[in-house]
Amino acid sequence: MRLALGAIMVTHGYHKVFGGLHHFASMVGGMGLPRWLAYVSAFTELLGGLLILVGFFTRAAAFAICVNLAVAIWKVHLHNGLLGSTDRPGYEFPLAAATLAFALIFFGGGAIALDHVLRGGGGGASKR
Repeated sequence: MRLALGAIMVTHGYHKVFGGLHHFASMVGGMGLPRWLAYVSAFTELLGGLLILVGFFTRAAAFAICVNLAVAIWKVHLHNGLLGSTDRPGYEFPLAAATLAFALIFFGGGAIALDHVLRGGGGGASKR
């Protein structure tokens, strides 16, 4: 779950941050939201995705991504319906990604996450 969501969000955020951040800010502004939220959204996707990939601050990053995707569903995709059309995507994909993020909030990053290793559950000799 963590690796799939991390890869999706890093890819999604990378294209926003390095491929047209000002255009994305204009689009967000056109939806009635403050333009600065576009920067928050893009960096949440990129940096939150990286944190989720390595499993560091997994729950906090997953919460931020879940909120980000909920806003994307509400402001961008909801009016297109679940499936949308070829030129106006629906909310099925962001809903699936938000569901992964929601699950990570409660389950955490798992045994191979950096969070787990740093807390002492990394599989070495047990300390008694």
